[in-house]
Amino acid sequence: MAHVTNPAAPILLVDDEEQALRSYDLNLRYHGYTNTVRCQDSREAPAMLENQEFSLVVLDLCMPHVSGEELLEVIRRVQPSLPSIVVTGHNEVETAVRCMRAGALNFLLKPVDRQRLLEAVDNALNQAAVDAESEAGIPGGNAPDTEDSEWDGDGLVIADPAMQEVRKRLKAFAVTEAPALILGETGVGKELAARAIHTMSGRSGRFVALNAAGLDDVFFADTLFGHEKGAYTNAQGSRTGLVDAAAGGSLFLDEIGDLSFASQLKLLRLIQEKEYYPLGSDKSRPLRARIIAATNKTLPELMDPACFRRDLFFRLRTHLVQIPPLRERPQDIPILVRHFLKRAAAELGMAQPRITPDFLALLAQHHFPGNVRELESMLYNALAVQRAETQEEADSTVRRVLDDKAVLEWMHFQQETPLSVASTGGATANGNGASGVNLGRDLSLGEGFPTLREAQERVIEEAMRRCDGNQSAAARLLGISRQALNRRLNTTRKS
Repeated sequence: MAHVTNPAAPILLVDDEEQALRSYDLNLRYHGYTNTVRCQDSREAPAMLENQEFSLVVLDLCMPHVSGEELLEVIRRVQPSLPSIVVTGHNEVETAVRCMRAGALNFLLKPVDRQRLLEAVDNALNQAAVDAESEAGIPGGNAPDTEDSEWDGDGLVIADPAMQEVRKRLKAFAVTEAPALILGETGVGKELAARAIHTMSGRSGRFVALNAAGLDDVFFADTLFGHEKGAYTNAQGSRTGLVDAAAGGSLFLDEIGDLSFASQLKLLRLIQEKEYYPLGSDKSRPLRARIIAATNKTLPELMDPACFRRDLFFRLRTHLVQIPPLRERPQDIPILVRHFLKRAAAELGMAQPRITPDFLALLAQHHFPGNVRELESMLYNALAVQRAETQEEADSTVRRVLDDKAVLEWMHFQQETPLSVASTGGATANGNGASGVNLGRDLSLGEGFPTLREAQERVIEEAMRRCDGNQSAAARLLGISRQALNRRLNTTRKS
């Protein structure tokens, strides 16, 4: 996201600790946000919110006189579109959930890391700007999803600085006619990057994509160049190829690292000679499409003559960009989660649920071998299962409806999609570490690594213990409905 310097309306800082206020203010001013207002007495904040427009509120949760939660209620009443960031010294899931339901955009723990604060403020102000543009109908804002335009008009839903650099490179590539090569693991969004190049280029023709994985030489040539009638057995008529279909636009060739050497040679000639022959024809046709290629092969693999033609590699790499895997772009996870939940909720015919900071923190630990594509599938699956369970409970006396205040349940998510945790110096992901695994606030999972079922049972037992057997309170602690907890308890007892 671009950094918004000095918003027109000031940033309101509310904290009863003078040192904390000074620290927030100095960090923001050093970062370029000089339009700030401090408030050390929370009793003054409601009147300030009612009488003055602000761009953002950063507030402490535990303050004398008027608490942070009470101020969130004031914000929701007097300035409902005003983003807020809550700061607290207590890392409690229930508190975070309540604040998110009350409208808080982010939840930071004291002592607040400077970089975390600045990232949270940047994201909040940029998101507010995008929302304002969307409401005003300005193109390039958070417009409704379309095939080629999902964010900033280029199809890229990103927030991480690494991806911002990628976007800059793609924009630079867009103004030229030279081939471009996009590298990255499966699922990182290589086709979206190719679409971004095409969209930003302003080319009048179509964006045409072909996945080259598994194509033999004849089928690749026929698909790309087309054929004339009688070119081969069963060729009853002529057919134009994708090169012609992409004339005036962009031809995207995905997984070119899997092409045979014969197909690689045909592609090299197409790029080098800028012309091609349909199968069975002796008349050449000009190449009028921009070539964009992608592969999940690494640079060392592409440089290996035994795997890929070096002359083709150097032709394609006129413009080269590497898309980092999702595990290396942690700031993209929250914005992608919101984006995919919005899309899934619309498809499933339900309101978009909220997500808690703890949910995002746990999700950020996942290694994501399938990258962005995996995240999208995981969220869709979890939301569909949660919706089904909610519908089953619709006739209950304590009905739980998924509305805009509901929270996507972490336990449900983890139960349906077990996560592999990236190596962070904690518990091992292979299953049998020598030391016990700790799940926050002294919740020990014992020696060795438990199965998912065992972990779920122990978490439920701990929740029931902390709530003195009160199922409603334990369900709230777990982020699930009382009926769902009751079913799990009954299942545990039967087993």
